[in-house]
Amino acid sequence: MKTIFVFLKQHFFPALVAMTLALLLGLSGWMQNVENITLDLRTKLRVRWQPPMADEQQLVVGIDEQSLQDYKRWPWPRSVHGLFLSLVGLTRPSVITWDILFTEPSQETEEDERFLRGLKASKANVVFGAMRAEKDEGLMPDDPIVKASSLAPLKNVTGDRSRLLTTPGMLLSAGELAVAAKSGFVDTPPGPDGVRRWVPLMVSIGGEVYPTLSMQTLMQHWQVKPEEISVRIGESVTITNAFAKRTIPIDETGALFVNYRYASDGFHTEGYSQLASSLRKIFVEKKEVKVPPTTGRIILVGQMADGLSDMGPTPFAPNTPLVLVHANVIDNVLREDYARALKWWPIWLGALVLGAGGLRVFSQRKLVAQGAFALGVPVLYLALGAILWVKGSLWLPLVWPLVGFFSLQVFMIARRLIAEQRAKEQIKGMFGTYVSPALVSRMVASGESPQLGGHEDEITAYFSDIQGFSGFSEKLEPAKLVELMNEYLTACTDIVQEEGGTLDKYIGDAVVAMFGAPIPLPDHAFRACVASQRVQKNLLELRVKWESEGDKWPQIVWRMQSRIGLNSGQCIIGNMGSRTRFNYTMMGDNVNLAARMESGAKAWGVYTMCSEATKVACEQHGGDRVVFRSLGKVIVMGRSKPVPFYEIVGLKENLTPQTYECLAIFAEGMTKYYAQDWEGALACFARSELIEPNVPGKTPGVSSNPSLVFRDKVRHFQEHPPAADWDGVHVAKEK
Repeated sequence: MKTIFVFLKQHFFPALVAMTLALLLGLSGWMQNVENITLDLRTKLRVRWQPPMADEQQLVVGIDEQSLQDYKRWPWPRSVHGLFLSLVGLTRPSVITWDILFTEPSQETEEDERFLRGLKASKANVVFGAMRAEKDEGLMPDDPIVKASSLAPLKNVTGDRSRLLTTPGMLLSAGELAVAAKSGFVDTPPGPDGVRRWVPLMVSIGGEVYPTLSMQTLMQHWQVKPEEISVRIGESVTITNAFAKRTIPIDETGALFVNYRYASDGFHTEGYSQLASSLRKIFVEKKEVKVPPTTGRIILVGQMADGLSDMGPTPFAPNTPLVLVHANVIDNVLREDYARALKWWPIWLGALVLGAGGLRVFSQRKLVAQGAFALGVPVLYLALGAILWVKGSLWLPLVWPLVGFFSLQVFMIARRLIAEQRAKEQIKGMFGTYVSPALVSRMVASGESPQLGGHEDEITAYFSDIQGFSGFSEKLEPAKLVELMNEYLTACTDIVQEEGGTLDKYIGDAVVAMFGAPIPLPDHAFRACVASQRVQKNLLELRVKWESEGDKWPQIVWRMQSRIGLNSGQCIIGNMGSRTRFNYTMMGDNVNLAARMESGAKAWGVYTMCSEATKVACEQHGGDRVVFRSLGKVIVMGRSKPVPFYEIVGLKENLTPQTYECLAIFAEGMTKYYAQDWEGALACFARSELIEPNVPGKTPGVSSNPSLVFRDKVRHFQEHPPAADWDGVHVAKEK
């Protein structure tokens, strides 16, 4: 249950909000304009893969530049159109459609008469353009002129008519033209971007539904009667007769989504004057002239010359003859080549699933994987949108789904940045009290999160303790003791952190630290050894300071000494404790051995002691900068095998020639000691005793040193010789 709640909160709801807002944004005008631009680009892209020419059943006759030169100023006398009709009618086309309005009578009556005579002489099916009009400007369906005309409404219409293109009146061709020819409404309202993408196949006027110019043209081409058409608004127009069976998809406004495939160069075209001149030569002058076939074809007449009024934008160009809008509609129906817009909800649902899944899978992946997802999905979606349009005329919206998807990627990145920032703050807060600010900054900059919860790694454990601390508690008041310990512990902690160490804890006067965690330090042993000697040097400076402060501190403070123990090896590191209270700490056998090094230093008269593992690791990274003195081997409590151990004498740059001489003599004495040359060993230790760095009675707080310790051991063995198999290993009796 908790997992489901987390998925809903972190992945599903962000995707739901992003995709829903993107969908709503997609309904805005400017977003639709952007979407239309992407559709036009896809339309231009598919030209190279579609049939090169439109259906041969349609011939577009254009009033082009040459026609304007031949017939002079536009509009031409209507007798020109009468002659054209009479000539074209002789070729027996299926229908001659005029995307030109003749709603006003000519100024010269005989021009209208000649036009009408040519129309009747053609004996062809002719469709003239009509227009919707306001009530006071046009005719109503019950007007005698409308009833006398050849305009017939569609009868079988079901569905909600309220969204059809509606006006109360209409404008038909003037006079007897409306009776002698069919009428089709030329109204094609432009979209928000000016392009006519949805073209109505019907209009509603005075409660009746009439076919538009494209629809009327097809009806005449296939000799379809109004009663042979069934309209289901929002679904389809169905044509069924002996010549055609078509199901044409329409929307709630009765419009067809135009599947633009061709500009003017894709249609079979002929100039108006050129066609009229050629037909005149054939039928009047009896000459053989090559003309495009017109028999049985749809002849669509319209304006195509630049500068004429019937021009507008299409997907192919910003200024295109609008007669080509009707030509594309007719071609779509002839070929049954319909464009369809995919419904929004499957796209929204798919985007929601993909978005939520992407957040779930990639929010924690590496940036490379997240980037591949963020870029790969849009590329694949764009390719899918192009393929669906090119191959199947399916309009897949691109803009709002991509806006929603990219907003989710921004959300994912922002959430990741916030989480990383919080993690950095958490690291700083968690480790700021353990390690130096410089180390915390390094940890954050490296991007390496510490492994919390416990893991095994190689570190150097550090333990320090004040010699005879119980005496301090007896002689100092609590407030003074706190002041003293704060000064001492601050100095020790600062040095440990400056060398890259991590504070584990304080145990009274004891300092427990680790080197090599929470981030790895290859030279952790060297750093720990250097830190131990800096602490000892700093304590010397503090003793001088405290003594200079006179009666503020008792003599025991001036003589303070601290013992330090180090050991390197594999340890368990992590947050350990209860669920509500834990500590970043270390544990394991090697940690215990470091504690034994600190507590055992007293028995050997030294103040910094380490294991052989620490010495070897230190020398790998620090060379001979740290100087060690071998003190033999010891079996500490809790272990069965002997451990070689060493005193850290100091840093090379701080040691005197006398100290080096002492170490050399002491090493000679150790050789004789292991050889059971008691007299020789005793002589060496007696000499090194005189030049030890720490001398009882001379060095504050010092009561012994290694030379004195081994002098007493030699004297013991002189009186009580060891067993024959003695190997020099000391067995510790105390922790």
